[in-house]
Amino acid sequence: MSDSVPSASSARPVDASERLPLLDVLRGFALWGVFVSNSFAWFSGRVLMPREQAQALAAPPFEAAVTALYHFFVNQKFVTLFAFLFGLGFSIQLKRAEGRGASVVPVYSRRLLVLLGIGVVHLTALWAGDVLSTYALLGFALLLFRDRSDRMLWMWVGLSVVVVPLLVPALLHFGPILLHGAQAAADAAKATEAMEAQTRGQLLLGLKSDSLWTTQAANAHFLQYMLPTLKRLLWMIFILGRFLLGLLAGRHLLLQDVERHRAWHRKLLGWGLVLGVLGNGAGVVVQHLRLAGLLDPSKAHWMFTLSAIQELGYLGLAAFYVAAFALLFQKERWRRWLGVLAPVGRMALTNYLLQTVVSLCLYDGWGLGLVGKLTPSACVALTMGVFALQIPFSHAWLSRFRFGPAEWLWRSLTYGQRQPMRLALKPSPAGVPDVQ
Repeated sequence: MSDSVPSASSARPVDASERLPLLDVLRGFALWGVFVSNSFAWFSGRVLMPREQAQALAAPPFEAAVTALYHFFVNQKFVTLFAFLFGLGFSIQLKRAEGRGASVVPVYSRRLLVLLGIGVVHLTALWAGDVLSTYALLGFALLLFRDRSDRMLWMWVGLSVVVVPLLVPALLHFGPILLHGAQAAADAAKATEAMEAQTRGQLLLGLKSDSLWTTQAANAHFLQYMLPTLKRLLWMIFILGRFLLGLLAGRHLLLQDVERHRAWHRKLLGWGLVLGVLGNGAGVVVQHLRLAGLLDPSKAHWMFTLSAIQELGYLGLAAFYVAAFALLFQKERWRRWLGVLAPVGRMALTNYLLQTVVSLCLYDGWGLGLVGKLTPSACVALTMGVFALQIPFSHAWLSRFRFGPAEWLWRSLTYGQRQPMRLALKPSPAGVPDVQ
């Protein structure tokens, strides 16, 4: 990011020379992990299948190992990282607006409204797992925190990371027992689980249909069930906490000036790894015990603490990834290698939407119909293959254009005027026009 500030008070899109390469690399890395998570859990139909079917696909030792590695290293870590970067990006935009002597509210609000529109279309017309609409809605909450003290932000982070993950599961578990008795509470929990399984099964059946209309109808029906649930509200609270961590990191230039914070990143590397191993290790062990039939969650009253333990694990490993990338990026050789992901990060919105479109073509019944059929390893391999193609695509696109197509639309609508798309042609030393 350049230290110079434009003299004009009017807002404008960020020029490529003002971008932070490390953030683009991290965003590209986060997009890879989010894609693996979405494919492994949702596009493949794994979380929609009956438990016995999912267990059968993951039963061989190699598949069980892939599943364990996914839950330990990938699940929820990259959503955490992406949300952190969203909050950090807001902090940078806030700082730039202050440098111009302008308010960040008007432009940022328009930016969020456009993102909300894109997210709603993605949510309703393509895939119920959209995060763009959620990010846009929670982005408005960030505006309320922009002038709050660090102490206030840390308090809200604590509520999101520790208090809510402990308090809400405890109330949900012990409340019905105290009000209605253990047996009635167990019966109600089984009825809720059966209804959730039925809803997921209906969506899976719709995704297997060779009719695009049937698939979209099933997607809409699932949305009606999913949007008003307490689980989604809790997830939004968790995401807001990650936004605030990004806001704090951006406020203190944690990734804008890595060299000055090298000692801090080293501590983050160690403590993040410790928390990540403990939190995610607990989750993997509990999952293994459940699959082996050695643990009944309805009878293990301590299970309500697992959510908070896992939250710390998610944050710990995500922090480890951030610190590792930040430190490695200071070395020239690693900067060249990791820089391969920068164009993917610069086109994160385009690539995210493209991942959905390609995945629907691969998995849905009107496409190749792979939903519910792939083993965990095959799903991960297919996802890696698609992402590997997005890397040269992003490089080729940005060698000719200033923005990805979705980013161009986002900026044009935000600023109310069509943004220049093509890179300017510049004469090469030999006198032959060359593309910047």
